[in-house]
Amino acid sequence: MKKIVVLSLGGSLIIPNEINYLFLKKFKKVILKNKKRYKFIIVCGGGSLARKYISSLRKERINERLQSLAGISATRTNARFMSYFFNLDQEYGIPHTMETLEKHIKKRDIVFCGALEYKPEQTSDSTAAEIASHFKTIFINLTNVSGLYDKNPLEYKNAKFIPKISWKDFYLMVNKRKYKPGQHFVLDQTASKIIMKNKIKTYILGNDLNQLKAVLEGKKFKGTVIFG
Repeated sequence: MKKIVVLSLGGSLIIPNEINYLFLKKFKKVILKNKKRYKFIIVCGGGSLARKYISSLRKERINERLQSLAGISATRTNARFMSYFFNLDQEYGIPHTMETLEKHIKKRDIVFCGALEYKPEQTSDSTAAEIASHFKTIFINLTNVSGLYDKNPLEYKNAKFIPKISWKDFYLMVNKRKYKPGQHFVLDQTASKIIMKNKIKTYILGNDLNQLKAVLEGKKFKGTVIFG
């Protein structure tokens, strides 16, 4: 059987404001080119759609569980759209459980999903990390910054790029902040714990798809690796 690769595709890359058509067209090309070698499970984030839902619910003081469920619905909407973008007929819908995901990946080379079953304090990143752990494979996180920084490079010009970090140091770094539904960080706190506990080799890459191509081909890339 082909090696499975788990990809987390940030919602901010799918639909920042409008559909990110040129990026998605290039993304599709890279994935289709590599499907002879790999099977892909692509977990879609909720992005701006999820944050808009959550922000309104937060203003109404609706509890965090319902905020999270609204975010999950946005990830599944994005996943269904992406499956159509790849011309995949999801006649049975988007997988909502690990069991369904297993059935789909046996039959197909590319499967899209959003967050799976609701669990507290998790985003679609945690889903992707759990899936990578389940299938004992690598995890590639595609986001809107080129890798891991010591602070948000979109806000701070002096943010320092981190090309490599250990599982433990990454866990400690992420868990300095408190979880919030719809939070915007390269990976969430629960994902960092799953990665550390299961020793999952993880890549954080930006929107330059040449870097994804390089990782899939085992070549030198610009991004962050969490390992060791």
